[in-house]
Amino acid sequence: MSLLETMPALLLAMTPVQTGAVQPQVATPAPVAAEAPAAEQKAPATQAANDNPENDIIVTAAKRPLAPDPIKAVNLASFNVTQTFDKAFIGPISLAYKNNVPSPIRSGIHNFLYNLREPIVFLNFVLQLKFGKAAETAARFAINSTVGVGGVMDIAKRKPFKLPRRGNGFADTLGFYGIPNGPFMFLPIVGPTTVRDLFGGFVDRLILPIGVGKPFTSTTYTAPAGALGALDHRAEFDEELHILHDNVPNPYESSRDFYLRRRQAEIDYLKGKRTEGAAPMSENPLGYIPPSGVIVPPPVVPTVPAPAPAAPAAADQPAAKP
Repeated sequence: MSLLETMPALLLAMTPVQTGAVQPQVATPAPVAAEAPAAEQKAPATQAANDNPENDIIVTAAKRPLAPDPIKAVNLASFNVTQTFDKAFIGPISLAYKNNVPSPIRSGIHNFLYNLREPIVFLNFVLQLKFGKAAETAARFAINSTVGVGGVMDIAKRKPFKLPRRGNGFADTLGFYGIPNGPFMFLPIVGPTTVRDLFGGFVDRLILPIGVGKPFTSTTYTAPAGALGALDHRAEFDEELHILHDNVPNPYESSRDFYLRRRQAEIDYLKGKRTEGAAPMSENPLGYIPPSGVIVPPPVVPTVPAPAPAAPAAADQPAAKP
């Protein structure tokens, strides 16, 4: 994960949804004709309920945590300090940035910064043997770096190219090949991470300085790029941050669980499993990621009875006989 993807702006979590068990409704069997065999008359009363998936009760075993938290006390202290600093400084500054800088300029900065990540994304798709996505990423970088004026405009996602931005990094490659998360950590400035993600992000940050050199080795680029990226993310995630922290019993655990679930969703997506919330870490989540082991029942669509036939008009009634 890159520095831009691990800023405190990504400390988001969705409030866990409390889901009660669905009570099965046993349907009464229909009357059976007298001449039917006795075996047919003793049909199980629960057959209709079993045929209705809305009434199924699914039992799952408890799953192992996505990452252990052996230094929870230290992580919690770091989380509380970060939240205090965010409320006092980072939050107000990022909202001032969002409210005072025109949206086209902020969008251009966002596109420019993430266009510079495309070579890293390309390299990791190659490492994962996903050559088709690697080719699309290389095309995105070429189009946006030229027609898109150095990446300020995301021309590649528009017609006729339709090449979406994809997130990837060396931490994703490690997870793709089965390397576990390792212990969870909440670090100042970095925010939520794991041993695997911290190491993967460190490798990502070496690619451009080693492969290209200047200006990526100079603080005159890295300092303002990091600051602008942090403000951009914090401003974009302000609403989700309120969902995370307002009226939540344990914001630290919500932040930790959201981060781990989302990272797992991204790894699963790379492995071909369609999961919600598998957008790049630089983007907003695509949807709610339920906590591990929680089964969200499908929505029940009420059945609307058909309207009763209208009564015949008075003119259509037969005349009464004298």
